[in-house]
Amino acid sequence: MDQKQQIIGYFIEEAREHMETIERGLLSLQAFCDDSEQMNELFRAAHSVKGGANMLGFKAVGHVAHRMEDCFKILKESPVKVDRQIEDLFLKGFDGLQELLGSIGSGSEEQNEQASQRLEPVFQQLQAYLDKLSGQGPRLPEDFNTQVMGVLREVLGLFKQADGPATRQKLQAYCDRLAQIGAASEQWVNLVQTAKGAIGNPQANFKILAPLVITELKEAAQKGVMGKAAEIQPSANLQKLGGAVAKAAAPAAATPTAAPATPAAPPAAAAPSANEVVIPKDPKGAAQVLVKTFDRKQLTELAQILVKVIKG
Repeated sequence: MDQKQQIIGYFIEEAREHMETIERGLLSLQAFCDDSEQMNELFRAAHSVKGGANMLGFKAVGHVAHRMEDCFKILKESPVKVDRQIEDLFLKGFDGLQELLGSIGSGSEEQNEQASQRLEPVFQQLQAYLDKLSGQGPRLPEDFNTQVMGVLREVLGLFKQADGPATRQKLQAYCDRLAQIGAASEQWVNLVQTAKGAIGNPQANFKILAPLVITELKEAAQKGVMGKAAEIQPSANLQKLGGAVAKAAAPAAATPTAAPATPAAPPAAAAPSANEVVIPKDPKGAAQVLVKTFDRKQLTELAQILVKVIKG
């Protein structure tokens, strides 16, 4: 047995002990909630499974353990009266985590990731219910920003591929995943759905979409972890692209198309006219739009105007 397999074996053995602790706690959850030391023990058990899994690259196991840790943290900080719904949801999450641990060495990481995503609604429901009972407002997962940045790296890679229906469908699937990650925040979900609508608009090209979507989602994720989720909202440019939008670079008006089939997307703002362009916040993206829209003479004139504005 090589050293890595030996380390994995140690992790699995230790994880089983932690899972026994968690199972014992879940079967007497109200008693554990009434004892701060026992509640800390439950929290530490989930934390240890998460840490060991992440260290060895078992991301799906680490994610599910982290979600369970988040829920234990709510109970630790704001004890509630445990009812049947809390018990059932915790046990569903526990069973899922146990299955993931059992699949180490047999199932592929992709299969484990899919299993992890299937468990996400369970933890979202549990966390929302615990927040409601404890009097707390909706809160995003502690690793919210980490999860979002991981997905955005995949999104950026897709934006670098050739534009086409298949690529846009994949991008929209990632939007669904981003919405799921931050489902506790209505504002975040609204932003993601707006981005999904923009991506579904074939008249919005990737050169405009990529910097706009990536920048707004990154900035919103930062607001989320800073406790400013209520301030998250899509820009006017993103809302315009989320509806029937003429190509930003088109010299003449294009025939508008129907808005993409995104039920949760907010109503689109009025589409820009043929003489208008949508400028991304990102300077590089803005420059790309301007270069594509204007000829050399117009760009020179624009540059002179900008210089005067800056100096003035």
